[in-house]
Amino acid sequence: MTATTGQSCPECSGRLQADDCETVCTECGLVVEEHNIDPGPEWRSFAEDDTNPERTGAPLTRSRHDRGLSTEIGRSTRLKGRKRRQMARLRRQHKRTQIASKAERNRVYAFTEIDHVVNALDLPESIQEQACVLFESAQGEGLLQGRSIEGFAAAAVYAICRTATVSRTLSEVVDAARASRDELDVAYDAMNQELGLPTGPIHPREYLARFASRLDLPTSVEQRARTLAERAREEGIDNGRNPGGVAAACLYTAARETGRDLTQKEAANAADVTPVTLRSTYYDLTE
Repeated sequence: MTATTGQSCPECSGRLQADDCETVCTECGLVVEEHNIDPGPEWRSFAEDDTNPERTGAPLTRSRHDRGLSTEIGRSTRLKGRKRRQMARLRRQHKRTQIASKAERNRVYAFTEIDHVVNALDLPESIQEQACVLFESAQGEGLLQGRSIEGFAAAAVYAICRTATVSRTLSEVVDAARASRDELDVAYDAMNQELGLPTGPIHPREYLARFASRLDLPTSVEQRARTLAERAREEGIDNGRNPGGVAAACLYTAARETGRDLTQKEAANAADVTPVTLRSTYYDLTE
């Protein structure tokens, strides 16, 4: 592709013409400028119809066992009979060779389970990639022997939510995963002891928006509950308590102060705790 520039040749004042590589005078042939750097991606199509010129590929990702670098044998409707069956066999063998060991097969299965849990909980892609990295670390330390892969996948998602202060309760993760509560607890304890997870207590205010939406409470009640949650943290009321239960108690207290019709059972169900857990925090807040 060539284009005419508005400048003139420094030698003969002729017209300059530029293409992808150099700028040349059309009169005397002087190369005025060359080796222009194109910072954009390289576009080239190897397809026969030239409908998709993109060949830069997808970016690297930690959510796949091969970082997204694997190739795939494409499909063509033009192949018939023997040639088509041959390509089907090659495609099947090629897919088998992408997984070289049992550990890699377990990693593929775990990453699929992590993707399932992340989508069910509506979590961002960054949580998924970090959870896959954490699972790889646990596998590298030999923590999976004799334990559930599904439990480690769910525990990795829950641990990353804890470290990133993303408000997802343990019950929500268990409901979205294919692992039981006991399997998740065993996997989480193993990773926490051996890998030293930098997890800390989640602030109760992180749960308020979701719980208020479930209970159909107005913004004024949520703002008052946020103030109560900050006070509970400052005075140490939430120490050793379920942050979801503390958040539900703050919403219940704020609803009572503003005259909203909200029962303790409704608030406790929104946080998946018992009314007894909610009442103990409620009494401390009112006192």
